[in-house]
Amino acid sequence: MRGRVAPLWRRIVAALALIAWIAGATAPAQAERVRDIGAFQGVRSNQLTGYGIVVGLDGSGDDSLEYLTQAMKGVSGRMGLQLPAGVTPALKNAAAVLVTADLPAFAKPGQRIDITVSAIGKAKSLRGGALILTPLYGADGQIYAMAQGNLAVGGLGVAAKDGSQLSVNIPTVGRIAEGASVERAVATGFENGDVLRYNLHAADFLTAQRVRDAINTRFPGMAVAEDAVTIALRLPPGSDTRSSLLASIEMIDVVPAEAPARVIINSRTGTVVINSAVRLLPAAVSHGKLTVRINEKPRVSQPNPLAGGQTTVTPNSQISAQEDQAHIALMKGGASLSKIVDALNLLGVTPSDLVAILEALKQAGALKAEMVVI
Repeated sequence: MRGRVAPLWRRIVAALALIAWIAGATAPAQAERVRDIGAFQGVRSNQLTGYGIVVGLDGSGDDSLEYLTQAMKGVSGRMGLQLPAGVTPALKNAAAVLVTADLPAFAKPGQRIDITVSAIGKAKSLRGGALILTPLYGADGQIYAMAQGNLAVGGLGVAAKDGSQLSVNIPTVGRIAEGASVERAVATGFENGDVLRYNLHAADFLTAQRVRDAINTRFPGMAVAEDAVTIALRLPPGSDTRSSLLASIEMIDVVPAEAPARVIINSRTGTVVINSAVRLLPAAVSHGKLTVRINEKPRVSQPNPLAGGQTTVTPNSQISAQEDQAHIALMKGGASLSKIVDALNLLGVTPSDLVAILEALKQAGALKAEMVVI
């Protein structure tokens, strides 16, 4: 049988040699639209938050928490109902919540947006509740939307009298589709100013130059690269003209620069992610395993019944160590690391072994990539 199957180290060397031979060229870069690699300055969503009350719960609310009581008194006061002084109502059917939403760019008064409602107290479930009219504030403290409606909760939580509980998903978070009405528009500055800036999602000088050149090829003299992120666009006045120009610019195809060589290692799960820019210099790798086994086989010592002794347990340990035979594998330069990792995985290399090999190659200077541990 040994004469028919080649040793593991020979198969590794053969696989690496084959990979180095076929990995001579990388896949061609793919063109992307301008709208997919960046965004226009000011044309973005804005975050809104608000503090509200959910009512109509089936006994799964916050009960008599002080901040909920104060909020309910405020709501009652706005409706003309004054609660007696010193009265603390038991609000098991109500819950204090935080309401969050994203206000899209160019949202106009009267449009509807989705909202998310999350419990902040001891409420066990928001299922079946209704949100009372709640103002949503922006970062500047101004009211930009008003929220209200019946919650859709995907989670479920139940409890029995003996204390046992069952929870499916998260019952204390719900959503209301189109649950808020926009009351104020956010000024974007789109129609004002002579220059509108376009910002890349990832800073790269080469990509910025390519975007600038692609825009100037279509509209000569319009774009100027200010840095590795920003391209300034000189636009004529008029919102209709600018909208037409930006619609055309967004659809221009650009080939982004190749991403920096990186190896991402998740230290918790052992996941290794490698991009196509990673390359190897010639290196020799020898990787072995040391296995230590400790077997405990205690023995029971039983004395003679007439001797008056006691039964005792005596330890009996057996320790053995075994180191697998390691062979040196030569990795030729120029092969993409992603192909080499695939080959090592097919040959049974574990994630922990793979991380150890990558770290050693980096320290030896043979791995041309940035290693990021998350």
